[in-house]
Amino acid sequence: MEKINIHEAKTHLSRLVEEAAKGKPFIIGKAGKPMVKVVPLDDAKAVAERRFGGLEGKIEVPDDFDTMFEEEIEKMFYGEE
Repeated sequence: MEKINIHEAKTHLSRLVEEAAKGKPFIIGKAGKPMVKVVPLDDAKAVAERRFGGLEGKIEVPDDFDTMFEEEIEKMFYGEE
């Protein structure tokens, strides 16, 4: 991946953005230290897609989920009688 210093990036920003949009990402650095990575928005790696049901079959929600530990929670709020 191409590494560009910040001064060069400022000078050639339009061209660099066009290249990144076409699938050629690059890194901008300052004083030899990488600072940011420029990637196209369409890049599947850059934009994490959220899907419903991604954990289906991997976790189980108990039937009493909404009342679990009800007595213990009441004791914490109101104290033991």
